[in-house]
Amino acid sequence: MADIIIPNISQALYRHLCQNIVGTEKHVKTIRLMNMVRDNLSNNKKETVITSGSIGEGLDMRGSDFDIMFVSKFVEVIENVQPDFDIRRPYLSMDTDDVKPCYTLLRLDYSRDSFRLFQLCEEHYGKRYFSSALCKGNMLLVLKEGNQIHGPCISDRNGFFDHAFSLHGKMWISSAVNWITRSGSSWPSHNVIQSIIKHGVLFVPVGVHGSPKEDLEWRVSFSVAEKLLINTFTHTQLMCYALLKIILKDVISNDSECKDLLCSYFLKTIMFWISEELPSSVWKPDNLITCFMRCFSRLVYCVEHSVCSHYFIPENNMFENKIDGRARDVLLKKLNTLHSYGWRCILFSDQISNFTVSIRNIPIEPCTLYVNDVKKIVQSRILHVGIDIFETYSELDIHVFNPGLFHSIWCHKFSLKHLYAYYISKRCSKQAQRFPLYGAIINNKYQYKRYKSCLSTLLTNVYHDAVSGWLMVASFFYKTKQYRKALHIIRYSISKCSSDKLFLGLTLSHIHYQSLKLLSFFKTSVACLRKILFVDLIQLTENSTLTPEELLIEGCNDIYYIPSTAYAYFLSFLCHNHLNDVRHCQDSIQDLKIVIGERYLMADFKSTAEAYTLLGIALQLFGDKESARQAFLQSLKIYPDESENSAAIIVKMNT
Repeated sequence: MADIIIPNISQALYRHLCQNIVGTEKHVKTIRLMNMVRDNLSNNKKETVITSGSIGEGLDMRGSDFDIMFVSKFVEVIENVQPDFDIRRPYLSMDTDDVKPCYTLLRLDYSRDSFRLFQLCEEHYGKRYFSSALCKGNMLLVLKEGNQIHGPCISDRNGFFDHAFSLHGKMWISSAVNWITRSGSSWPSHNVIQSIIKHGVLFVPVGVHGSPKEDLEWRVSFSVAEKLLINTFTHTQLMCYALLKIILKDVISNDSECKDLLCSYFLKTIMFWISEELPSSVWKPDNLITCFMRCFSRLVYCVEHSVCSHYFIPENNMFENKIDGRARDVLLKKLNTLHSYGWRCILFSDQISNFTVSIRNIPIEPCTLYVNDVKKIVQSRILHVGIDIFETYSELDIHVFNPGLFHSIWCHKFSLKHLYAYYISKRCSKQAQRFPLYGAIINNKYQYKRYKSCLSTLLTNVYHDAVSGWLMVASFFYKTKQYRKALHIIRYSISKCSSDKLFLGLTLSHIHYQSLKLLSFFKTSVACLRKILFVDLIQLTENSTLTPEELLIEGCNDIYYIPSTAYAYFLSFLCHNHLNDVRHCQDSIQDLKIVIGERYLMADFKSTAEAYTLLGIALQLFGDKESARQAFLQSLKIYPDESENSAAIIVKMNT
């Protein structure tokens, strides 16, 4: 009887994870493609950018982390094989004497530009070593205020993402050479192994805790290799890995005595070891629970014996001096208690407790899976943070456009073409705001060239969503005093603001479900979906040349995130105001009030507060000072953070 029940439960659990937590196999591939394209376009002459963490693996779940590795192209690490020497490049060599396996010192062997590197080096027994502590301290100074050091990373104040500076060794290191021939199974395949070797290894700035040379030590990182391995997982393997992460975050770490004893890297390591042992045919939905329990049992065994061998360098016991003594006893008791429940231990997580088991294995409708995948993207704040990171760190120059245009033109996959176009469009929105603007009358060739450059960049910016890109073009015409052209584009943008549109944080309605079900039959990609249905916020950057003068208030932060609907009617009001069209000014103010009242295409309280601030400015310009004051006060009531809400300064100025 159990032989029949367990497969049914496994299938039900698999469906629940697909629909509500992890997403479908296609959804995971989409996230990975987004990572790949974003990373490719972020790379530059100085560094390679790699998305890692859970998002880097394609797992966008509750509590997922977004890690970014910046791999320096300026310095190369060697072991004992001299590369083709390049006098322009500094070289560091590994020194593993008296260092724990998986760690190394990095000795400075050669640098033509000695002073810059010497500042990050410390002398030890007459030799200069690249300091991991000094590197992290230097990176902390470069990044925004409020970040803090967390292991090898610099974490932001909100805990959304980590930055990790790293160095690259192009050659596979000798301490991990046994991994190449160790596995006798079909996993990983020969091609995957060769690809991993080709990528070499990374070095991240963190030493062994308590080591006398901790500030000089660097950890060998196999993060690229691990991403390649996880990308070979079947969707059932990925679900099993996700279940382990869920039980760690939702159940084990909720126990104050067990918190911080285990990390997801240990679970990933266990997954790798077991993937070597089991044939790939085992990893299928019917066996999800069996595979999960095997992995969980291995975790219990590892804790019981205080041993968790590193996957690539088994000599490194990652539990050494960490999972021992009382900490081991407390953790083992917790794990044994959970293990005694069998597969039902996962029900202690509120994410899984409500899944239902059907007697019959009824397949899920493809359109339902498609809608659920879109819903995850719409409600995923961390994916949107990833897009913001791309806009912040990528440089829009020849190094961005060359690979982007190349892939857009030559790539056979439409999904990739559209993703490259999407990210280039997003970046153009920021780039266009740097161009100096002139009036509608251009006096010389230089001014005309700048004018055309800004306009062409803005026209490239219209491919990432249905509305905001065109409103930025309207801003351009407003700033160059071409008000009628601006109004024409605003009317077009407003016509696109229909009730079936999607935006960050949206709760899908019946209209959205119907629209998405229709699009599912055409197998519309995520990038295409964004162009058709998404409405982004208007993002006006610091010192943007496209920000209307009416928004530039002394003492206020001039960075704005404004709902597109509110901005459209506000900009419409400004145009009519300059044209002295009183009736249409009144109409624009009335329309602005309506979209605010309905919170039409507005994601959160902050967006609504920004909209009220725009209404207040419009009313103030129109001469209705009391109504303007009420609008500013309403803005502050909704979002009272005076450091981020310009309405606070406006109210103080008017009192």
